[in-house]
Parts: sequence; C-alpha cells; structure tokens
Amino acid sequence: MLELLGDGAVRRSPQLPRGAAGVIKRTVNLTYKLARRIAIAVVGSTVLVLGLLMLVTPGPGIVVIPIGLAILSIEFTWARLWLRRVRRSISEMNSNARAERAADRRDRYTR
Repeated sequence: MLELLGDGAVRRSPQLPRGAAGVIKRTVNLTYKLARRIAIAVVGSTVLVLGLLMLVTPGPGIVVIPIGLAILSIEFTWARLWLRRVRRSISEMNSNARAERAADRRDRYTR
C-alpha cells in the first residue's frame, strides 16, 4: 500500500502479513454478531420477564409479553414461533368475543 506524504513523496506503508487482514475482519464481524445477539437476548428477555411479572402484579402484561417476544424474534426462531402462536390465540379470542357480542345483539333485537 502506498502513502502520499505532504511534500509529494511516496512512502510504502507497513502491511499486515498476507491473510491477517481477512482474519481480523472475520474476528470483528463475528464479535459484532455475537455482541448483537447477546444484547438482543438480554433486552428481549428482560422485557419478557417484566411482562410475565405484570401478569401477577398490576400492569399491562398481556401487551408487554408480545413486545418481548418480538424483540427476541429478531435473532431467535423459537421466539418467532411463540410470537406467531400468541398472535393467533389473541386473534382467535378477539374473533370469538366479537361473535359472542354479535350473537347477544342479534338475540336482543329478535326478541
């Protein structure tokens, strides 16, 4: 690698041994991925545990649990599957509740 000095001279800059740059890049990339995965696991697990605690204590636990699973699903497949199950069960409960309300209204007006 050549380096241009201020007076117009060219100097050869010291290089890493052949292959060392690739090893360093792979190590940095691996370290970044591992740090990202650990950070997502810590934040997502914390939010999920807080949501579970809110089921027992006052708080919006039913809202916080899917948020924790969504954070975890960024990196983990098992969390993505659980999130799908939670979404499906919430959707089914919602549609069942709507059907019951519609049936109650229908019964009220047909009497």
